[in-house]
Amino acid sequence: MANKKTVVAQLSDIHVGDHYFRPELLEATIAEINDLAPDVVIVGGDLTTLGLKVEYETARAYIKTITCPRVVVIPGNHDSRNVGHVHFEKIFGSRFQVLRRNGVVFVCIDSSMLDNKDGRVGRDRYTWIREHFEAPADFRVLVMHHHLLPVPGTGRERNIVLDAGDVLKMLFQLDVDMVLSGHKHVPHLWQFGRMTLANAGTASSLRLRGDAEPCYNIVEIENGQAAVYKKRVGEIKERMG
Repeated sequence: MANKKTVVAQLSDIHVGDHYFRPELLEATIAEINDLAPDVVIVGGDLTTLGLKVEYETARAYIKTITCPRVVVIPGNHDSRNVGHVHFEKIFGSRFQVLRRNGVVFVCIDSSMLDNKDGRVGRDRYTWIREHFEAPADFRVLVMHHHLLPVPGTGRERNIVLDAGDVLKMLFQLDVDMVLSGHKHVPHLWQFGRMTLANAGTASSLRLRGDAEPCYNIVEIENGQAAVYKKRVGEIKERMG
């Protein structure tokens, strides 16, 4: 078991182009992440609002200011509007990525559907996911935009990926330790058996539910265990769960 701590900054739902997007929040979030100097930065989807090329270019300009050498970007449902996946692939590359760091493997997938707010993993991707998680690793993390379990306080709690049951069964069979997701703009943490599911809020949008505030997550992985913290700009991190 690798003893080195792996620090992950998890931000999601920046929503460039939206009326409620606040560039000063995103700039301050990125400045904090750069000061933290994490091992990995996850940008978990909904970079844009309408999936338009100009929004993607603006999002890229912000993300390029992240100084961490290992930044993983995946799309969300808003990014797949208006055939936006075409721009994503040109600007950010593959919508499916694998990253290994300090014995931790991050399998990162696109759970979005074209012009549809719902999500799914899809049976055609199960074999690919299995292959990467079956390889030796000390800690296994699935990264996706949509969530596999309902997030409390988000209204329509049924809005999980369409094949959530099959995906959860597969992840348990593969001894996956953690799932990182976003989508609902509400930070939350589920401990589901031995698996931790950490949902990030929105980093830079004021389109919020209830008393939620813009925030991002900091995940610390060490000795096969993970601690998840919610972080608001300018405030002390708060442990979740």
